[in-house]
Amino acid sequence: MRRLTDVVAAVGLFALCALAYAGPPVEGAMEQQATNWHAIIMFCIFVALSMGITYWASSRTKSTADFYTAGGGITGFQNGMAIAGDYMSAATLLGLTALVYGKGFDGYLYMLAFFAGWPIILFMMAERLRNLGRFTFADITSFRLDQGKVRTMAAISSLVVVCFYLIAQMVGAGQLIKLLFGLDYSIAVIGVGVLMMVYVTFGGMVATTWVQIIKAGLLLSGGTLAMLLAFSHFDFSFHTLLEKATAVHALGPKLMTPGGLLSDPINAISLGLGLMFGTAGLPHILMRFFTVSNAKEARKSVLYASGFVAYFFNVIFIMGLCAILVVGQNPDFFEEGKIGGKLIGGGNMVAMHLAKAVGGDLLLGFMAAVAFATILAVVSGLALAGASAISHDLYSRVIMKGKATEAAEIRVSRIATITLGVVAIILGILFEKQNVAFMVGLAFGVAAAGNFPVLILSMYWKGLTTRGALMGGYGGLISAVAFVVFSKSVWVDVLANKAALFPYSQPALFAMPIAFLLAYIFSKSDASVRGRSEIAAFDDQYVRAQTGFGAATATSH
Repeated sequence: MRRLTDVVAAVGLFALCALAYAGPPVEGAMEQQATNWHAIIMFCIFVALSMGITYWASSRTKSTADFYTAGGGITGFQNGMAIAGDYMSAATLLGLTALVYGKGFDGYLYMLAFFAGWPIILFMMAERLRNLGRFTFADITSFRLDQGKVRTMAAISSLVVVCFYLIAQMVGAGQLIKLLFGLDYSIAVIGVGVLMMVYVTFGGMVATTWVQIIKAGLLLSGGTLAMLLAFSHFDFSFHTLLEKATAVHALGPKLMTPGGLLSDPINAISLGLGLMFGTAGLPHILMRFFTVSNAKEARKSVLYASGFVAYFFNVIFIMGLCAILVVGQNPDFFEEGKIGGKLIGGGNMVAMHLAKAVGGDLLLGFMAAVAFATILAVVSGLALAGASAISHDLYSRVIMKGKATEAAEIRVSRIATITLGVVAIILGILFEKQNVAFMVGLAFGVAAAGNFPVLILSMYWKGLTTRGALMGGYGGLISAVAFVVFSKSVWVDVLANKAALFPYSQPALFAMPIAFLLAYIFSKSDASVRGRSEIAAFDDQYVRAQTGFGAATATSH
């Protein structure tokens, strides 16, 4: 296995670096940039480092616990860095910087909605997740309920979230690399897919965790450097920065007041709920709580992750404000040199233009490589979460009734990883020309309506039964998907219908109550013997949730 891993790692590194030099010209709506050699060299260094981690991790991945949760041997600080790495995607760096650049304080409100989910996880979920679960969050939802039915429901919901998130990340990777590296879109998508399959298939959670930790460190350091260099133009005075930014921005004095984000209060509330509770229902985030040794380390993980994410959001906010002046007043970054016109490469290139303005091609290359590495690391975490839902929940616990051997389960997980990788590559190429923003909303909406209600009720409500969990879970999943499909984002923009059947673009405000209501009604009306036994079993679950007695422990190596 180690020799095979070594060969695959070498081939993957060689192939991607070779592709970096062989990309043909790109035609289409997005403008391809000149080949960025700094970015390519730095990215190849990152790939070489991550392949070395994969080789090292393969020797430590011997059991299902190692593959899914790194044997529970990750410390709270390390896991906090990895969780932050999972959460700080390329959309965070590029999209939120651009949002602050264009909308000012509204961009900060958007970040606050993202961040609001962390206190929920810290104070309500982290300890119970670690004490009740082992590999996936379905371990908690099915703890005292029907294993087969509830795990199947949780696995389906997880796979829907993972698939839509994967598509958005793969399309983002292709477009980003076409812009930053000067490569062909399809080559970028294939490169990300192949590397992701190698990381997860051979290194499991150990490799995925350390890739995330390194990527988080690079992202935090690169973002901090760009922010400090830009902020130095204003003598590190926030007051001076705001005065000058307000004077030149199209919004004027309204730059630092809530505006467009709150123009439709219902949609804004729905978006906020989706981002808050969707975070607490994302399978690749929840899976990380099983990589630490105990509940104390799980709480520390969230605390560290919250700190890193909060710090990075403030870095991005300052970067966005600085870009209003450093980028927005420089004709070199606009097509045909027209200030206020279209930015070269599109609106999401604000962070990259800022990096070039304050740090030259070297900092631009570093930030571009980090942005690509960010997508690669997030995709790896998503693939592992999807593979675990297939192998652990569906294959081992549902199909094999818990009798599958560890070797067979790991083999199925690796097959599932490769399959997910191939599917992600194909869908990424097929969706190249589509606006995939709705897929991220759908991922958070499904997580908020399909995963979170059943998960939180299973941990806190004694009256939840299998019947209620199934109706709540499937009801939230189906309604969230239906609301997004019937919204303008899909029904009009993608399917070319004349008018939307659902007037809002965010489903959480409507789908979450449906999930909670169905779970409550069908649990309260369940008078079966099984239902009564499931309610009675809550007391034993509560003891384990509070004490950790009987919880899975770390694997010794």
